[in-house]
Amino acid sequence: MSGLALVSTFCPDRVGLVSGITGHLFELGINLRDATFASLGSGAEFSAVCELPGGLSVDDVQASLTALPELAGAEVKVTPFAFDPVPGPQALITHRVEVSGGDQPGLVARLSEIFTQFAANIVRLDAQTLPDRDGERYALRFSVAIPPERADVCLSAIANTAEALSLNCKTEAL
Repeated sequence: MSGLALVSTFCPDRVGLVSGITGHLFELGINLRDATFASLGSGAEFSAVCELPGGLSVDDVQASLTALPELAGAEVKVTPFAFDPVPGPQALITHRVEVSGGDQPGLVARLSEIFTQFAANIVRLDAQTLPDRDGERYALRFSVAIPPERADVCLSAIANTAEALSLNCKTEAL
């Protein structure tokens, strides 16, 4: 293995992005580690930690992705990845939490602060405005690593905060 790189792309959302990007990376001999994809409004973002084969540089990967038809007009950035690619214990998801209802300013900040108070690490966060028969609904999905001895009280604090804000809250232990 030559090294690790972080591949990030941002472009208009379109069908075939994930297939085009990952297929191209595979053809270059790149192995994907952690990867994410999300539609963000009418845009889309893909990022992945990649294992580069010997002889392939981050500049080579950047140039080849920039020329990819699926990424026409995209922002493409490929940089060395200096962190350990093996997740530590703070990245082992213990619970999924979904809070939904009317959007409120500062909602993500307020809920994420509760996780911090209980030494819970947010491993993944997804927030979306979704159409609803009553207009719009804001949905937050947290995948978190909560220390076992703090899980019950942390989840209760999240549920109580959601209830006080007239929001729905669902939790799932993994």
